[in-house]
Parts: sequence; C-alpha cells; structure tokens
Amino acid sequence: MIYLKTDEEIELMRESNRILGMAYGEVAKAIAPGVTTAYISRIADEFVRSQGGIPSCLGYENYPAAFCVSVNEQLVHGIPNEETVLKDGDIVTIDGCVLYKGFQSDSAYTFPVGEISDEKMRLLRTTKECLYIGIEQAVTGHRLGDIGYAIQTHAEKAGFQVCREFVGHGIGREMHEDPEVCNYGRRGNGIVLKSGMTLAIEPMLLSGRRNMIIEDDGWTARSADRKPTAHYELSVCVRNGKADILSTFDYIQEVLKDRYI
Repeated sequence: MIYLKTDEEIELMRESNRILGMAYGEVAKAIAPGVTTAYISRIADEFVRSQGGIPSCLGYENYPAAFCVSVNEQLVHGIPNEETVLKDGDIVTIDGCVLYKGFQSDSAYTFPVGEISDEKMRLLRTTKECLYIGIEQAVTGHRLGDIGYAIQTHAEKAGFQVCREFVGHGIGREMHEDPEVCNYGRRGNGIVLKSGMTLAIEPMLLSGRRNMIIEDDGWTARSADRKPTAHYELSVCVRNGKADILSTFDYIQEVLKDRYI
C-alpha cells in the first residue's frame, strides 16, 4: 500500500533527512587514505545518536552495522570493518537510514578517496547526474516508469549499466514502503505519481557487466567482474511541477568544496 504524507509528516521526514545529511558531512571530513570502513560508520552512527536519531540499518533483517560502507566494486550493503582500510584512488559509498520522531530518512553518497582515476570520476558524475535526472520525473501526473527510463537512458548512453537486483522504494514511517522504484523501465508505464508520495530514488551504476554477486557475508553485493560501481540516493516528495528533495548533500559540499562531485 502507498501512503500519501501530510505536510506535517513531510516536515518531520525533512528533519530526519537533515540529521542524516549532517552525519554525511562529518563523514566527508574523515574520509582519507588510511581510515577503516568501521571508523566511517562509527562517525556517522555517533553523530546521528547525538542528534536524537536512531540508525535504522543496525539490526534490520539482522544487518550487523549502523551504516552500509561499500568500497570500489562493492555496490551496496558492504559491512564496515576494521580490516578494510581505504587507500588513495578508492571510491567508497556510505548508505544509511535514520529514524527520527517516527519517520525514516534515506540517502547514499559515493566519495572519492584521495585522487581517483578519470574513469572512476566519470562513473561518479554520471551516477549523480542519473539521480537528479530521475528526480526531475518525480512529479504529479508522471508514471513510475518515467523515473527508471530516465535513469537507464542516461546511464547507458554514457556506457554504464544500471543495477536491476536492487531498487529504490517508498519511504515514510517504514524504511521500505511501496512502491519499488527501479533504475530501469519504460516511459509511460507504471503507477501514476501523486502529490504526497515519498520516494527514495537511488541510481546504482556498474562500469562493467551488469552481473552481481553476493559475498560470503550474505550482505555485500559487488560487481561480478570486480569493476567499480557507484551509488547516489536522495529521498523526495512528489509534488506538482517539481519534486521536493527532502535529503541533502549540502553538508558534504561544504566540506569537499572544489572536490565535490
């Protein structure tokens, strides 16, 4: 069932997303060669709790960490640990949700570590472009397939593949609500979007083949050919004329400045 949100509920979601965005700003300060993925997750976890939020990933279907931290070929659901140390040239995605005053937020960002290759930079930029191109379609009267079509078309034109095993979703009181928001689709297909729908739109791109593998930990999803992947996500509310973006990358931009992707 799809739940339309009231204006009051949307403002609570915006505040939850603000806390998550601020946590990612703290992460942006810490990401550098030599830090562990466990350290990155710990920084975000501690900040969210300091603001009265609860990291929703911890314990969700027995996921063992507060935030997902995925490196290079790992696309989603990487488990942070003390053994994985970031090095110059890596790319690392942090993905998480926050529960605050009864409402969830959800966003993801792929960060460069030190100096990355031109091809990795192109992957990051294209994935982020796909995110905003998808968001442009999240307006009243469009159809769900319009979002996926826009993302898929832009990704494939740039020579990348979209992940089909994992999708975006509705969000609100629950982390995952209806509908599923695929990163592929046919224009004009799917349910009609209505004002008050809240969606987590999250393009996930692969620089090589589309095949995915789940690692032995049962969570980490990586590209089968071990080529780099990227993932950006924002939560939005469908509105007339223009989507209302509830999440924010502003705090990341404040830290990265001229290195902001």
